[in-house]
Amino acid sequence: MSAIRLLVLGAVRQHGRAHGYQVRNDLEYWGAHEWSNAKPGSIYHALKQMAKQGLLVAHEIAPSTAGGPPRTEYEITERGTEEYLALLRAALTAYDQKMDVLSAGIGFIVDLERSEAVALLWERVAGLAAWRASVTEYYTPEDGPESLGHIGEIMNMWVHSADAGAEWTRELITRIEGGAYTFAGEGDPFVGVLAEGEENPYATGVQNPGDND
Repeated sequence: MSAIRLLVLGAVRQHGRAHGYQVRNDLEYWGAHEWSNAKPGSIYHALKQMAKQGLLVAHEIAPSTAGGPPRTEYEITERGTEEYLALLRAALTAYDQKMDVLSAGIGFIVDLERSEAVALLWERVAGLAAWRASVTEYYTPEDGPESLGHIGEIMNMWVHSADAGAEWTRELITRIEGGAYTFAGEGDPFVGVLAEGEENPYATGVQNPGDND
């Protein structure tokens, strides 16, 4: 699973309608360009591809008074929303998600109802436990990695990763169950997007004049 589809769909959905530079700016504001493949070329490509797939609708708007070609704004469709929520749920549950996918899922977790978010995270804990159990069929942590030669270090790393992932997930569940954050249906949602023209302190560079998508 690629994080870019989830990130782009989620960013467009938060705006309602957004052009490519807004999506890029938001993702840089979240630091996604550092921990995912959300680079400018990938973002614009994803927008165009998902518009072709019917997940987004592309609207051409009038060019600015300074001239130039019309800018394209994107709006998520019903199919796009279904895809977005499916990707979000998958990002939160699978024990073997890459860090960028899990990070994207956590970034949009409040788009779900609180009870569903907790249930999905418990699924992740169960998946981590099952993965750990499969590793310890061949490796006994109490015996130490040396018992299997240096290859034992790989299994030792897997066990530690499973333990750390489960602990972190359980701590997150505790915070959510304790009332942290505002989830869907509970009030005004968290808005992690930049307003049109708002300066992005984390931007990697100025807008390319050709970035009209």
